[in-house]
Amino acid sequence: MNIEFFEALSMLEKEKGIPKDYLLEKIKNAIVIAVRRDGDGCENSVIDIDPESGRFYVAFRKTVVEEITDPANEVLLEKARSYDRKAKVGGMVEIPMETKMFGRIAAQAAKHVIRQGIREGEREQMLAEYQSRQNDIVTATVLRVDERRGNVTLEIGRSEAMLPKNEQLPDETFREGERIRVYVADVTMSEKGPRLMISRTHPGLVKRLFEMQVPEIYDGTVEIKAITREAGSRTKVAVWSKDENVDAQGACIGPKGQRVSDIVDELDGEKLDVVRWFEDPREFIAEALSPAQVLDVRLIDESAKSCRVIVPDQQLSLAIGNRGQNARLAARLTGWKIDIRAESEAYNEE
Repeated sequence: MNIEFFEALSMLEKEKGIPKDYLLEKIKNAIVIAVRRDGDGCENSVIDIDPESGRFYVAFRKTVVEEITDPANEVLLEKARSYDRKAKVGGMVEIPMETKMFGRIAAQAAKHVIRQGIREGEREQMLAEYQSRQNDIVTATVLRVDERRGNVTLEIGRSEAMLPKNEQLPDETFREGERIRVYVADVTMSEKGPRLMISRTHPGLVKRLFEMQVPEIYDGTVEIKAITREAGSRTKVAVWSKDENVDAQGACIGPKGQRVSDIVDELDGEKLDVVRWFEDPREFIAEALSPAQVLDVRLIDESAKSCRVIVPDQQLSLAIGNRGQNARLAARLTGWKIDIRAESEAYNEE
């Protein structure tokens, strides 16, 4: 029976990936509970489970006495010496327990705790697996689409995850069986187990796509310094190169724009502005307002991070963008409040 028991543990470790030591610890705890319930309330027990030798030893530890006042935790000297010839009054003796002493209730309790331990082990293993995917992109299969609410149920590995409507790109549609890529924004633990918080709108999705498409980012030569996104519409990415011989912007755009084009395709045509990052806030602000041309950047209040930008008259609408989007994204990217003025307006004020 011992051999079969340890073989079963090895099988569980192999099939479910739950470490044998973890299971043994849970089983020991289960046996302690079972012994306490079915062993006349003895509070002290010895559990020794050794997979190497196949040993499965369970015993009560009781105090040797001349007169019993606590039957659950005491034993008479005469009986104690039947287990240990050197037993003395006041000492402790181990009384081995045979498997048949386990009653029906104790066995059920042990089985329940062991099963619970296995479930917890699977949850912890799944949580560790999920956490290794956090802040990364995973490929998922569409299982169900809720036409009324717009939520999409995805299959990711051995589990399911919900892609809420507000984490999808505008006007994005899905078909059952379709494979899509999503960003794992967070991992939480619920009563039902680990839960993936996934998104198609998170700026981290764009960042990881660049890391996957651009070798210079992957090897650390080019660094993404800042990123801001209005999902489905436009994203601005500021990049910088550690190597003065490597053009960070050119590396991200790729030969004939192929690298950035592949990312745009993944994002259903979302516009991408790749701009150079500068340590000088004036240069960075001017670059962030790309594709508009900037004539001058004046830092009004450096502590409050507010500035005024002068652009040619014909470039004003381009600098501000549709519904103020270009200026808004540039402000988020740089962290500065940007007041954009046309050249003629600034001249008249002066």
